[in-house]
Amino acid sequence: MNDVYAYRAPEEGGGGGNGGRGGRRWWLIAGVTVGVLALSGAVTAGGWLLADQGGDGDGADDRVAEQAADARWAEGISSEWMSEQMGLDVPVTARSPQAAYEVTSRFDTGLLTFTLTRSEAETYLEEHPPEGKWLEPSSAQADVTPHDFAHLGLPEPETFKDGMRYGYVCPDAAKATEDPGASGTPDNPFGMSDAYDTSDERCVRLYAHEYAPKRTRIYLRAHFEPGNSPLPATPSSSASASTSAR
Repeated sequence: MNDVYAYRAPEEGGGGGNGGRGGRRWWLIAGVTVGVLALSGAVTAGGWLLADQGGDGDGADDRVAEQAADARWAEGISSEWMSEQMGLDVPVTARSPQAAYEVTSRFDTGLLTFTLTRSEAETYLEEHPPEGKWLEPSSAQADVTPHDFAHLGLPEPETFKDGMRYGYVCPDAAKATEDPGASGTPDNPFGMSDAYDTSDERCVRLYAHEYAPKRTRIYLRAHFEPGNSPLPATPSSSASASTSAR
């Protein structure tokens, strides 16, 4: 007799045929149970492994959180100071000028925005032509995370399509010789490089949005090396320095 079937549970009785089939069923059930337990253990171990990997700070969410924790918005940033850093003027007729400067360990971001009449905006764009031609987005970007200009209470310029022109303006570069009219739409809306230009030939990303029948908002964004320029002193820090001097 095969050793596998040598054992009979008491309730199965002697060597009847039903007892043989019952023994086989018992071993089958036992085998399935062992397999289920093994699979459950593997899944549990895999869950622990993933949890360990997610907790070591190398996940995408952790990197985003780390970058967000590293960033800070500088205080005391005026439109005049930001204009000097970018090398682009703010017309005396401009309304609602706003500026901001974000500091991180990788690069700094300068923001400047103001509004002009349509005719004033056309003059401004002619005086500050882009590298190449002005571009028009083929569509608005709906997935843009509000961050830069949202800090100033404004929508991001990439979220607009109608009435929008954009391009790179390099104040220190030679004036473009091409007519700065609007070009054909690119394949990618706002398809300018995502690389942060922090070279000596500093280029500023300029967006001109005709947001009202007679007015245009100018958006300016530039990137700088960390600590590129001394930040303006805030009133609180100036007062502290004056008190210390006494």
